[in-house]
Amino acid sequence: MTLRSLPVVGVLLIAAVVVAGCGRGDDAEPSSAAPGVSSPAVQATDLPSLPNPSAVPSATDSAVVPPARAATPPTVPSVPPQGPVERRPASPPPVVLPPRPAGAPSAQQVINAFKAAGLRVTHPKNRSVDCGPDGLGLGCSEIVATDGVTVYVFPDETSAGDIAETWGGQSYQRGAVVLNYLEAKTPAADRLRYEKTLDSLR
Repeated sequence: MTLRSLPVVGVLLIAAVVVAGCGRGDDAEPSSAAPGVSSPAVQATDLPSLPNPSAVPSATDSAVVPPARAATPPTVPSVPPQGPVERRPASPPPVVLPPRPAGAPSAQQVINAFKAAGLRVTHPKNRSVDCGPDGLGLGCSEIVATDGVTVYVFPDETSAGDIAETWGGQSYQRGAVVLNYLEAKTPAADRLRYEKTLDSLR
């Protein structure tokens, strides 16, 4: 080796020492800068503990499986004891009117005789239902009312006479038949014609 080559060798040695020193410095910095990252003990103590994923119910689990509830039996209202039930008929029985006596004309036959004689018997109405207890309760057998006179037929002459006396001068009796002028307001002159026509039926 010559003296001229000594400076060159020295420069190379210095360069090698510098490169080696830089390499050791770079390796030491990471190990000293992050001791907590590489230490498992520091990670276990410093980080908060997470719950067990299997122990936490998910939203889908709670929607599919609802919490169980105890079934309550339905309450049955208590019924107080009742006595015997009284059974009533659905509709009242029809009223049975007493029949007119044998040989007595019917109320319609009397009306027909008045009409044949030219007497006023317009708007005839069968009101026999008024003979029963739900009506006038007279106990008669038939009633036919017209604009001129009302004809009553009773089951016997005694009942007819009692009613004729009750109506006073506004009636006329012949056997079981009673003529009533209270509703018709028949003039006195026409009443005599009605009565004679009734007498001709016997």
